[in-house]
Amino acid sequence: MIYSSSLPDRPLKVALLGATGAVGLELLKLLEERSFPIGELRLLASERSAGKYHAWKGGNIQVEKVKENSFKGLDLVLASAGSSISREWLPAIKDANALMIDNSSAFRMDNDVPLVVPEVNGETLKNHNGIIANPNCSTAQLVVALNPIHKAATIKRLVIAT
Repeated sequence: MIYSSSLPDRPLKVALLGATGAVGLELLKLLEERSFPIGELRLLASERSAGKYHAWKGGNIQVEKVKENSFKGLDLVLASAGSSISREWLPAIKDANALMIDNSSAFRMDNDVPLVVPEVNGETLKNHNGIIANPNCSTAQLVVALNPIHKAATIKRLVIAT
């Protein structure tokens, strides 16, 4: 199934999968700081984190234990809970017709999953199959800087250590 190339033109129903980890908490802050258009937000995590509260738009939102029906009615799932969790929950996310943007390494090398840095290859977003991968943080920053150089004078090889 090929999903729509764009999300609905309304405030989105979003879940953060891995909401209580370092990346999930940072995503939560960024979504609020940048006024991302969210109509409904679900914070999903393991049973160990379920029941905790996190600040959101002047109030608090409770973390839920992720389960099979956690994705029903959602438009978007931002996943940063690790590769095994992303692999485990992708079928349920797709069954709910939600789009998963995965921050783990689970799908980065999968030929059927677009690996996207919007400033570099955002056009590949339209060909997703319900899942979009993003590269690790150092790679994402590097390709944004290197892309204009590559366009001006084709880069043939890079050796990089982080």
